Amino acid sequence: MTSRRPYLIRALYDWVLDNDLTPHLLVAADAEGVDVPHQFVTEDGKITVNISPGAVRGLSLDNALISFSARFSGQSYDVSVPPGAVLALYARENGEGMLFGEVEPPTPPDGGPDGGDDADGESGEQTAQSKRAHLKVVK
Repeated sequence: MTSRRPYLIRALYDWVLDNDLTPHLLVAADAEGVDVPHQFVTEDGKITVNISPGAVRGLSLDNALISFSARFSGQSYDVSVPPGAVLALYARENGEGMLFGEVEPPTPPDGGPDGGDDADGESGEQTAQSKRAHLKVVK
């Protein structure tokens, strides 16, 4: 199953802009695949980036990668962030938005870390179904 995070990021981005606010991303700068200017990363390994239309160029909010060009202290920098490294998207003016929590590891394109088959030769789909959580009624 694909991650919900890129879809939520796009929806929140639109919602913030529709309310005439300024969208900011909080990113785990040390996560895999993140390319940001490290001189602006905080001591706790995070960076906050203004992604409003007036602050960035060529913003792309794809399922696999968020990318844009922005200026940091007058220097242009091409930023790329996997959606799983986004910790929050919020409006600068009032803090409204969503905190995503932990970094989400990237999902391999084949659906599993080992090509989709487990040691017994079963497909990833069969093992995923057998490992699903089961709910039960507790009275």
